Amino acid sequence: MKTTVLLIAIAVNLVFVSCQKDEVVAANLTVTSQIEVLPTEPLNTDESTSLLQMREEEKLARDVYATLYEKWKINVFTNILSSEQKHTDAVLTLLNKYDLADPVGTNSVGVFSDSKLQSLYTELVTLGSTSVLDAYKVGATIEDLDIFDLEEALLKSDNQDIKYVYDLLTMGSRNHMRSFYSQIISLGGSYSAQFISQTELEAIVTTAKETGSSW
Repeated sequence: MKTTVLLIAIAVNLVFVSCQKDEVVAANLTVTSQIEVLPTEPLNTDESTSLLQMREEEKLARDVYATLYEKWKINVFTNILSSEQKHTDAVLTLLNKYDLADPVGTNSVGVFSDSKLQSLYTELVTLGSTSVLDAYKVGATIEDLDIFDLEEALLKSDNQDIKYVYDLLTMGSRNHMRSFYSQIISLGGSYSAQFISQTELEAIVTTAKETGSSW
């Protein structure tokens, strides 16, 4: 009887995991399809520059979280880095659509074409490796920077597909900020905005997680 119950439990778990994977694949296909359906419009210089920057900036988030997970084995980092993978993949879809060279290419974890991001990666990993609280603060800092850069890029973009992706990425970063901020507070720490305004930060962390997307 116990064996039968165990087998049923395992089967149910496998179905649940399979459904989760199917949902992620479906979400990615939906975003990719939407990017392809929206018109291909002329790129201005700011749009081209921001696409190249955001491709590596989203990789930065993914790589830092992957490295900090290896250090601390805390699930919040693996949960969020999977979102960051979707973020950087979405930007890659745009790069391919507009025939822009991918700055990431085959670069491994922690390797960047942009020298500033290369230095930032080293700085953030070093800081995040000192304590769990500092690791969470690194996460908040990355999301802070992402939100700021995405909002600036949105102001300079008019292509529908780019705005679509950047809106998704910004929403995802706000949710990630909520997650990291709550972890910081739970450990008795604090975080002040470094890139966005403190008013915007407080508006984000005092409101509920945004739904409608796994981003």
